[in-house]
Amino acid sequence: MNVALAKTETGRALSDIFAIAGDRLPGVGKVADIRRQAFEAYGRAGLPHRRIEDWKYTDLRVLMREVLPLAAAPDAAALTRARTALKLHAIKGVRRLVLVDGAFAPKLSETAGLEKGLGIRTLREVLEAGDTTPHPLLFAPDNSDSMVALNSAMMTDGLVIEVADGAVLTHPLHIVHIASGAAPSAMFTRSMLRIGKAAGATLVESYIAANGAKAYQVHDSLVVSIGDGARLDHVRLIEDSREAFNISSSAVTLGAHAHFNTFGMTSGSSTSRYQAVIAFAGEGSRVETNGVNLLNGRQHADTTLFLDHAVPNCASREIFRAVVDDRGHSVFQGRIVVRPKAQKTDAKMMTRALLLSDEAEANNKPELEIFADDVTCGHGATAGALDESLLFYLRARGLSEKEAQALLIQAFVGEAIESIASDALRELAISAAQRWLAARG
Repeated sequence: MNVALAKTETGRALSDIFAIAGDRLPGVGKVADIRRQAFEAYGRAGLPHRRIEDWKYTDLRVLMREVLPLAAAPDAAALTRARTALKLHAIKGVRRLVLVDGAFAPKLSETAGLEKGLGIRTLREVLEAGDTTPHPLLFAPDNSDSMVALNSAMMTDGLVIEVADGAVLTHPLHIVHIASGAAPSAMFTRSMLRIGKAAGATLVESYIAANGAKAYQVHDSLVVSIGDGARLDHVRLIEDSREAFNISSSAVTLGAHAHFNTFGMTSGSSTSRYQAVIAFAGEGSRVETNGVNLLNGRQHADTTLFLDHAVPNCASREIFRAVVDDRGHSVFQGRIVVRPKAQKTDAKMMTRALLLSDEAEANNKPELEIFADDVTCGHGATAGALDESLLFYLRARGLSEKEAQALLIQAFVGEAIESIASDALRELAISAAQRWLAARG
């Protein structure tokens, strides 16, 4: 594929990266055209920087600086390291779907004996078919965000999952992204989940690193379509290497009377950004989005959400918590738009940050844009330190300072974690938070 692209800020030509990876990028015909358009869009914009309003707190030209070459296809040694990492993050009662260094790993995945109404294909299979008609949402035409454009240009593999009308899955789907520990490289994945009318599913996404994996980049995208009367529960856990970069995007569309409950926790990676656009396309739908950042050292984590209320009688709730220690930096940007026709909208957003050191930083930016007059909307943001009187109370009853802090931190993030519907997945998130607390100095 012959495509000319702009150079990165460090001077290395991205076209060199694409030329080397060209034979490994599946797709011809319309897919090749989509890649070409996305290449050109990214070439014009480059890495996002602080002069772009949505990226003002996460300047990738400073934090990331360049795009690494595409990761090599995992060999036997990489799969062995990935298998070991999986044992440490195993979840009982789920259907596991594993991507190693950005490529689907069938030997580590569970694709046999699918439940009735469940279909699973790899993104590579869909791209190689070259037909974009069956899955138009998978090929996002909007390249206004340069990182989404880059993902469209370089997407190599992922999952395309379809849940038929009326099917309610009894076992959660667990997509596991694993960096195997090879040379510094980038993984470009995109997945799609389409849930039919009156259907239901639970999706878990985990981002983890095998032993020895350090400096790598994750560029992931998820496209979700939730049909009329359907429900999706979604859990994201970011536990990447502390030297990794994780840039993830989601685009979610809800039909009428649909329900979307999502929770995300970031405790790993050096720099991470999760951006989601959630669009209400049918009346009577509800969204509950909750998140937690657990940061220390020099970690930087950005959660940017855009909820688009375009139709009447819909509700949304956003609860976000950040715990920041050392010189960590947490960012939350929540934007709610209520369109003129979206009467009877009920939308509320609350973000709170807990700063554990004098150098910790939290930027909370809630926004409301309301163009309808019969609505109930509100937002709030707070930041502060641990309550000294509560710490004294707990220490007076025999707890060490670290134990007392851990107890208060768990209570602080508990409201967001409690939003997870599944008991097993709630315990999974609690365990991830406890690992972060245990690792604190």
